[in-house]
Amino acid sequence: MKTMKVASVEDYKIVSSFQSVRKTLLEDKFADRLEKPLAYWAMPNDRRLPLAFLGRTIKDLLETPFEELSATPGIGQKKISCLVKLLSRATKDHPPVSPFGNAESGEAKPRVEKETSDATFDPSIVSEALWTEWREAVLRHELGGVKLGTLAPTLQALPTVIWHTPLEFYMNLTIAEIRQLKTHGEKRVRVVLEVFHVLYETLRDANPAEHLSIRLRPKFIEPIEAWARAVLAKDIAPTPSEVRQQLAIPLLEQLKVDAGDTVFALSEARLGVHAPPESVRRQAKEMGITRARVYQLLEDCSKVMEVRWPEGEYLLAALAAHLKAIAKPEDDLKHCRATLELFFPGNHRLEDEDPEAAPTTAPSS
Repeated sequence: MKTMKVASVEDYKIVSSFQSVRKTLLEDKFADRLEKPLAYWAMPNDRRLPLAFLGRTIKDLLETPFEELSATPGIGQKKISCLVKLLSRATKDHPPVSPFGNAESGEAKPRVEKETSDATFDPSIVSEALWTEWREAVLRHELGGVKLGTLAPTLQALPTVIWHTPLEFYMNLTIAEIRQLKTHGEKRVRVVLEVFHVLYETLRDANPAEHLSIRLRPKFIEPIEAWARAVLAKDIAPTPSEVRQQLAIPLLEQLKVDAGDTVFALSEARLGVHAPPESVRRQAKEMGITRARVYQLLEDCSKVMEVRWPEGEYLLAALAAHLKAIAKPEDDLKHCRATLELFFPGNHRLEDEDPEAAPTTAPSS
């Protein structure tokens, strides 16, 4: 490589750094990175990016004399410094940051074993290199068919139109291409990236044996399934108190996470968890809204379960059929029926319909 005259100590440091990182990247172990564009290691919050170089491959840049690079129109000392910084990132075995940090300052925190619960996900510090790691983890564990809504920390942050979108929809796209998708503004891009990040943090150290596979699902499901299987194995119907503790309350707690306080409060009162059940008519009057609007809000219960626990419909249908078969005249199954119909409507009749009871879902017109 040709040498160039340096005008200052700062220029000398830049030239020296470029020569050092160039020597490193030309080592055989970095051969797989030479054909990738410089933009692969850029992050959205990087300042003074050398735009003229972002589309060029690492190989092309390393083969270009430093004098020629620095003489490129629009490229000054600060942009050359950024070029060296991006080339240095390319020498790392892993992307340099985790996407949690101070969004205002643009400073990212080093990767840690576990993120704190109050950390804020910042999509502006997610590089294409980091995104590639996340996608490869999903591909490696064959989880492309899992829905975004199944894995999101809360469905409140995820637009309903992509609750059922599988991860594989995004797996062949770069972050830049995702941002170019119709209806994918910054808010939607943020939640998509966060779901992939959550999944990657869960999987990055997982190395199951060849005969095993990984299945990811929300935590609330396992205790309910264990309880339901135990009930199916007995000929004794659960008490209303047991149904509340083992079925209704766990479902309501998840509903609060995914649908918010209003739907949670309506559903809790509708089931009568802590007081006698409230009718839709009374709830509508207390809230100053129509009964149709109450029914609409209550429908969120089943919509949440459709994406969070779709298999629950079949297990709880079996539970309903079992309880109907073993029920004795003295067994009180009203609370169980109400819970099943609220979260999994349509297939859970445990007894003859009570003509005095208001339906959980809106009547058809």
